[in-house]
Amino acid sequence: MSDLAALQEKLGYTFRAESQLQLALTHPSVAHEQGEPVQQNQRLEFLGDAVLQLVLTRELYEKFPEYEEGPLTKARAKLVNRRALAVHGRMAGLGEHLVLSRGEELHGGRERSSALADAFEALVGAVFLDGGYEAAREFILREFGHAFGELSHLPILDNPKGELQELLQSASAEAPQYQVASATGPDHDRMFECIVRHAGVELARGQGKSKKAAESEAALAALKKLREQPATA
Repeated sequence: MSDLAALQEKLGYTFRAESQLQLALTHPSVAHEQGEPVQQNQRLEFLGDAVLQLVLTRELYEKFPEYEEGPLTKARAKLVNRRALAVHGRMAGLGEHLVLSRGEELHGGRERSSALADAFEALVGAVFLDGGYEAAREFILREFGHAFGELSHLPILDNPKGELQELLQSASAEAPQYQVASATGPDHDRMFECIVRHAGVELARGQGKSKKAAESEAALAALKKLREQPATA
């Protein structure tokens, strides 16, 4: 049997009912292999996903009061996508403790990203059932603390120009205008500076290796500036 005591020490949480942890680590392939009803971690994964969403949504809501729903939703999606959760599962060392079918074991199931992501969500669900919301919240924030540091300004917009236009056009029908202010350096290593204006007023500037990149940086800078401005009555 795997050393669950060592795993709990690494996780920073000791289960009152270790059976919850064992269940979180039980891959669905075990039930398929035995051909009979066997408890596995899919239900805990379902629960853990909801707990993760709630905890991270609340933290984003409180940490970034200047941002509206769109950027917050994108930030949350970045935190809980399958790849990110698999990284958390791998860093926690869940792979070596997974209970797998023989076939899943032979096909590298312990390192499979989907299995690690599912197990991490199931682990969150198990902590929630075992210790309650506050225990789950502490565990999640401990796991995601570094990621929140990287999200200090939510620099994760897929389409900053679109976001800026949407923000500005909520109050005005006029679209933002972009202008290349300068292009410096040799042809193989150009650096562009772009200005973004709205209603004739310069909002911000950005630099990049291409016009498109410079425009995106200018849009990001404008978004940050606009969202930091105090609301006017």
